[in-house]
Amino acid sequence: MEGIEILGYFGALAIGVVLGLIGGGGSIMTVPVFVYLMHINPVTATAYSLFVVGSSALVGAIKNLRKGLVSFRTAIIFSIPAFIAVYLTRKFLIPAIPDKLFSIVDFIITKDIGIMVFFAMIMLIASIAMIKKGKETPEKKTKVSYNYPLIVIEGIVVGTLTGIVGAGGGFLIIPALVLFARLPMKNAVATSLLIIAIKSLIGFLGDVENLDIDWSFLLVFTGISIVGIFIGMYLSNFIEGEKLKRGFGWFVLVMGIYILIKELG
Repeated sequence: MEGIEILGYFGALAIGVVLGLIGGGGSIMTVPVFVYLMHINPVTATAYSLFVVGSSALVGAIKNLRKGLVSFRTAIIFSIPAFIAVYLTRKFLIPAIPDKLFSIVDFIITKDIGIMVFFAMIMLIASIAMIKKGKETPEKKTKVSYNYPLIVIEGIVVGTLTGIVGAGGGFLIIPALVLFARLPMKNAVATSLLIIAIKSLIGFLGDVENLDIDWSFLLVFTGISIVGIFIGMYLSNFIEGEKLKRGFGWFVLVMGIYILIKELG
């Protein structure tokens, strides 16, 4: 095993640790780890990422279910359009994208480059969301209400983005649950994990027929990430999550810029 691949497995552990510490964000590093450390092509990397993200989020969701923090009704309303969108994206849209998208002078933009550039742009948006410090307001007990059209539209958008880049999209889901379903922040974070688990794992099913899945590798990588989650949950008792989240946001920002330079430079 090459040294850089060993780093990839350490990356799997780090992804889980970050997820356990701050409840999200770590999954956005899964695709770069697969592509740059494990030398997996971007289409397969985004598929593998869906499985890792879905499995990891499921572990977090089960923990939150035991605490009674998950809003099942909200999860179902959001998940249905999201998992339909992510499944259709993986099953039909990704295979339909041509290998050569377009060329600029002598530089050819391929499907793989296009996916990584789009992924880097999502990373930049996610990093800003993590770095930006929101105003701390006391949570009020408000009656949960549902803006059904906006929840469905948001579900479709998030599902499509998840299908393309293989990331969970928690930075998009959580604000939607707070604004459109009027959920308190703690419940929104907990419910988002269940939504991410459902749509990611169902989206992965859209790849099973199209790709040759290396199950032994994928299960080992996912297992290491899940171990990392439990380590992160333990460390969260000693580390302030908000500061870590902002620090990780800066790391994601640098990584997003690095991917843009590497793919387009």
